[in-house]
Amino acid sequence: MILDKIVEDKKRRLAEHKARISESEMRRMAEESKGGGASFREALSKPGISIIGEFKKASPSLGKIDSKLELTDRIAVYNDSVDAVSCLTEEDHFLGNAEYLKEIRRITRLPILRKDFMIEEYQFYEAKVIGADAILLIAAILDDAQMIDFYALARELGMDALVETHNEQEMERALRLDADIIGVNNRNLWDFSIELDTARRLSKMVPKGKVFVAESGIVSDADVRFLKESRVDAFLIGRAFMEAENPRELARRWKAL
Repeated sequence: MILDKIVEDKKRRLAEHKARISESEMRRMAEESKGGGASFREALSKPGISIIGEFKKASPSLGKIDSKLELTDRIAVYNDSVDAVSCLTEEDHFLGNAEYLKEIRRITRLPILRKDFMIEEYQFYEAKVIGADAILLIAAILDDAQMIDFYALARELGMDALVETHNEQEMERALRLDADIIGVNNRNLWDFSIELDTARRLSKMVPKGKVFVAESGIVSDADVRFLKESRVDAFLIGRAFMEAENPRELARRWKAL
């Protein structure tokens, strides 16, 4: 399965990262870092729909993405049209890099989500050092003990955590964790098929007071209208913005629907 392959490749990449900067040194740097300082949760808790604009170069389902804007131009657009930024830092399957996030940090005050496959403490220290305000916890690749420990570590480092779920069992685990921000990925991470009804179905389990984020597969006005009816607080938009000629106009239109 592709998810297993991604995790295995991540373990190999982590060994390379640790060979360059040891875990003890990365932890020291994280503890001394002030980070971005913006609240990801607050950005998504405002009245109306919030939008997380993503920067990514590729994905296993899409291959290389035909981006219409370079990084600096894209973030300039995001600065006045979205509420937060998501940056892929996974190297092998999404062609991401921590350097992209560092560059985004230099040119935006928006809160930044480090979107990666977080499986070791080292990645959380690194996220803090490169300027992330939030990290992604994918329930499908973590057991309960890891979710508890990693969630606590993120908060200890001053970062929010978006806990990503895909089914009822994972949603129950996120709720037991008492996560503030819960996401539903409409993409099946095992076969990469899309089903928008996943977010609608799981939204019924999310209590008031939690920030609920719909991820993946949002590419049309109809998709936005469908999900707005499901008590979604925020959308994470990747492909549609990356391929759009005018993501600013697209973001404004979707907020107004």
